[in-house]
Amino acid sequence: MPESQSPDALKILLVDDHPPLRTSIRRILKQRQAWEICGEAGNGREAVEKSLELRPSVVVMDISMPEMDGLEATRQIRRLAPEIEVLIFSQYLSPIALKAALDAGARGYLSKSRAENLTDAIQTVASHKHYPSSDDDSK
Repeated sequence: MPESQSPDALKILLVDDHPPLRTSIRRILKQRQAWEICGEAGNGREAVEKSLELRPSVVVMDISMPEMDGLEATRQIRRLAPEIEVLIFSQYLSPIALKAALDAGARGYLSKSRAENLTDAIQTVASHKHYPSSDDDSK
């Protein structure tokens, strides 16, 4: 990793147990020149370790993963490194999942069915603002 980054650089950690999905997300996010994918993790335990090691601005986190789920990983990251924001990016499209994510300390929640909104969600969360819930049907 380069030691000196532009002040506008946004470091992102991708966490999902499906490597093809992480590859797809990486492709989407590479469109933003000032954004850097600083690492990837395949489970919640790795997410916590890599968050503490890499200090990303935002963690894009799945909920359902082996070893430790995304909700527990989010709780641990927020407790150990409260400056790191978490965006839950999940297959679940329900108010219950949204509430669980926010209760765990996530700054935002986005359903994978709305992946076209991922860059907006990351930008919002990186600005320390709550990203709209999965039931936000504006447009």
